[in-house]
Amino acid sequence: MGNTFVVNISLSLETDEKITVLEQTVNYASVYAIVQKRMSLATPLLETLVQDLVQEIHEFDQRIRSVAVSIEKKNPPIPNIGGTVSVSLKKDF
Repeated sequence: MGNTFVVNISLSLETDEKITVLEQTVNYASVYAIVQKRMSLATPLLETLVQDLVQEIHEFDQRIRSVAVSIEKKNPPIPNIGGTVSVSLKKDF
């Protein structure tokens, strides 16, 4: 996408049982792979990216009841801006 991005993901998981083994958790390496793959595709709008990531992460593990994604663009192509821009989306399922 030609810029530096910071992607933050927050998930809530629905389970009635006590989590005691790794297999009961969300595989964060797989979530990272989803983010890495999606971020490698050129996309003109950050809004499209956050929407796609929220949906793809939820589809990966149906136990996920809420996904929040925030993408921060470190060097936006806006004249005279000295900061960053970001877009966030949270969706409950």
